[in-house]
Amino acid sequence: MVTAGGVPVRVEIDPDWWVSGSWEGRPIRDFLERRDVTAIFRFLHARGVSYGAIGGLVGISPNRAAEIARNLRQVTAYEVLERVAVGLRIPRAVMGLGHEPTPAVPAEPDAHASGLAALRAQLDETLASSTVTANQLEMIEEATHDHVRGYLSSPPLTVLRDIAAECAEVLTLSRRRQPAAVQARLSAAAALLAALSADALLRLGDATHARLWYRTAAVASDDSGQPRLRVLVRTHAAMLPYYFGDPRQTVALAEQALALSTTPCPLTALAAAARARALARIGATEQAKTAMVQARHLFDQAGETDTHAAFEFPARRLLFYLSGTAAWAGDLPAAYRLQDEALTLYRASPVPAIDPALIQMDRSMCLAREHRTGEAAAVAREAVACLPEPQRTEIVLSRARDVVAVVPADQRQGSVAELDDYLRECGRRAALP
Repeated sequence: MVTAGGVPVRVEIDPDWWVSGSWEGRPIRDFLERRDVTAIFRFLHARGVSYGAIGGLVGISPNRAAEIARNLRQVTAYEVLERVAVGLRIPRAVMGLGHEPTPAVPAEPDAHASGLAALRAQLDETLASSTVTANQLEMIEEATHDHVRGYLSSPPLTVLRDIAAECAEVLTLSRRRQPAAVQARLSAAAALLAALSADALLRLGDATHARLWYRTAAVASDDSGQPRLRVLVRTHAAMLPYYFGDPRQTVALAEQALALSTTPCPLTALAAAARARALARIGATEQAKTAMVQARHLFDQAGETDTHAAFEFPARRLLFYLSGTAAWAGDLPAAYRLQDEALTLYRASPVPAIDPALIQMDRSMCLAREHRTGEAAAVAREAVACLPEPQRTEIVLSRARDVVAVVPADQRQGSVAELDDYLRECGRRAALP
């Protein structure tokens, strides 16, 4: 049984194909004896078996199965050849892989000890075996960290497309029994990939699927046994209800993350800052001020990780959250000052990000609250216009719509009306296939 889009699909491989079938005018057995996996995959595909189904049976991604069929990859590793034979119901002996293993079971009472010894040996072999080579695991981890490093400068749709194959590979390998140490590393990769997917969906405004991916990331992080990953996933999941939901859930999730962390680190500082901003937004001003102090203290204890990868928390991001806290708490002079400090640091960063646009949206809301509606509309429109079109996603557009919404309907004219029209056009273009 394999799955397609998460739905189980029964794939039948007829063993008689390998006896009586032919490919390119020759018996398929000739290709089996040469271990020609390219011909084997093409043979099956010609009989209506998709590359996704082949990959699911063999334990590789659909993309890799297609690349093998196109002769872009070669299969020579013995363990992969074994998986091809077992998954596709090819007699092992035909491919020169030996005969099917049969468990040694005691047939007579006097064979009891030797039979148990044989079973123990097979059990030891099974527990130590892995369908993942050390090199394969390192490649998965390196690819995952490449996605993390490049995330901030990538449009969310590009992120989702690029990590899909990696997710499929981890999924396939995780379905097979792996030693605990290997499974923990696969789960860690799965947690990071799922968290990236969730964040990309958050940027697109798809709150429903983002929530499900954060849930998957939480399960994978728990399975990894890495406390830092557990904190990371819950901290970033707290951002979803802040932008598309109830900020009180942000407070609860941030507090969960803080409770899981045993030592100060950038992630605990981020959790405290997210909690402060959400508290200010729901009107808990005094608690928000206390939380701001806690965030600064944790940040100072942890030290700055001034990298340009996803999930890091450098000073510019701390200032972004603190400025939002001040803005929602009604301390507009502090908000403007913190916004300026944050934007100065973001301008010095070589990696483009959407955070400056969100900071400008906070500034626009501050201006609107001071009834400087023309300035507010101009700032919001400039923030959206400065983003590349693939980055003009719902997380930014919804904040700009909030600026329009705070202006009384009978006063939405001039630059405010122009902003409203511009946002409608941006939304229409974003919805185009």
